[in-house]
Amino acid sequence: MSNTPSHKQRVLSGMRPTGLLHLGHYHGVLKNWVEMQHNYECFFFVADWHALTTHYETPDNISLHVEDMAIDWLAAGIDPKLATVFTQSHVPQHAELHLLLSMITPLGWLERVPTYKDQQEKLKERDLATYGFLGYPLLQSADILIYKADLVPVGEDQVAHIELTREVARRFNHLYGRETGFEEKAEQAISKMGKKDAKRYRDLRRQYQEKGDAEALAAGHALLEAQHNVSADDRERLLGYLEGSGKIILPEPQAALTKASRMPGLDGQKMSKSYNNTLSLRETPANVEKKIRTMPTDTNRVRRTDPGDPARCPVWQFHEVYSDDKTKQWVQEGCRSAGIGCIDCKQPVIAAVQAELAPIQQRAAEFEADRTRVRDILREGAEAARKVAAATMAEVMSAARFTHY
Repeated sequence: MSNTPSHKQRVLSGMRPTGLLHLGHYHGVLKNWVEMQHNYECFFFVADWHALTTHYETPDNISLHVEDMAIDWLAAGIDPKLATVFTQSHVPQHAELHLLLSMITPLGWLERVPTYKDQQEKLKERDLATYGFLGYPLLQSADILIYKADLVPVGEDQVAHIELTREVARRFNHLYGRETGFEEKAEQAISKMGKKDAKRYRDLRRQYQEKGDAEALAAGHALLEAQHNVSADDRERLLGYLEGSGKIILPEPQAALTKASRMPGLDGQKMSKSYNNTLSLRETPANVEKKIRTMPTDTNRVRRTDPGDPARCPVWQFHEVYSDDKTKQWVQEGCRSAGIGCIDCKQPVIAAVQAELAPIQQRAAEFEADRTRVRDILREGAEAARKVAAATMAEVMSAARFTHY
């Protein structure tokens, strides 16, 4: 059974440009993006404004990292023919929507985001008493809502950010979603659905509004998604009419939970630049070998003849990611019986990591040698993103009773 959705839902995701990407990024994010681009309409952006929230004093480094991050994405398999790839600051509508949303978002909503206090605690050496840091979850909301994204791939620690986005969208729609002549326009839209579907829509709307039938609401959503005779504008209008609210200007996104990354660092902790335990996607084969050969192992194996326990060894975590069952069995038996040494155990991991990185590095070298091509991809992606963002912003400004001249 195919997991491909019946229509192409829109996905939005981004990364802050803080340096060369490593295997943790590849296994935790990029492999998922590469798969999603085939089944969804994907927008992937380099979040350079977000990088300023914690590194505002070193903006030069941010600009240098933008192209390098794009190169890593492209080398990992992100295809600009399948996904829109761009730089956040090249689409000013992100900032414009963020400003408007900041006018209606209660301060307490931002202060209760779990990562706000957590990051302040972890980054005590930095002065984070800024609005930019407090408001970065709202900027994330603007990033998502400006494209009316259906899905946002996140880990469990980011679900609170998506919930904030949903609350902000809900508040905006409540404040500004009642357009003049809304019910008349909704009724006109119903007539475009055809007799059978129009009757079903009215029945489902009545069941939901009179009895609170959640199944009727879900069926109504599905019915509207399948409509080909109504415009996107009318579909949003009918969604609001179904739910008893006004026109839905900013649809609420859903979190698409990503699998927890199994990629450990060289010391057994999570792979992270802050722990200095990474293997970058552009790590040379010689460096890969050197770093893995010097990884710590089971401290109980003082001598070659001492038996060990793979569960106590960071190298075993790499085997769980890279090795087949036969190799894992060889490691388990050899380590516990002292039949193999730690260098022997590390060799299959070295070979597997080098093999995984080889095609990525070959593509990265091609893009590195032609940075004009990378800039063109980002420029073309920004142009495409701006068209979508500008359409949303025009609708938002109209709903908020602003007039463009």
